[in-house]
Amino acid sequence: MITCVVDYVIDPAKIEAFEEFGRRWVELVNRHGGTHHGYYLPSEGASDRAIALFSFPSFAAYEKYRELFGVDPDFIAADKIRNDSGCVLRYDRSFMRPLAE
Repeated sequence: MITCVVDYVIDPAKIEAFEEFGRRWVELVNRHGGTHHGYYLPSEGASDRAIALFSFPSFAAYEKYRELFGVDPDFIAADKIRNDSGCVLRYDRSFMRPLAE
């Protein structure tokens, strides 16, 4: 299993658009073979950081999901929320593996 950790810098004034963007991606990851663990948004105080965590059984399964970017109409619509609103200023993606007993 691999877990993708996406660290976002967001526009705090556009948090509602980011929440809609996040809800769409939770559904898409889950529909296409992954397990979305959620988006984590600022809670208290001023913050422009958000995090998303989702897992796939393997990197190959993740790559199959990634093939839909820019092709699948639902993926394009989800990205359009981000692009049109400007809610995401930048993001960084990394992959982790669990240390399990």
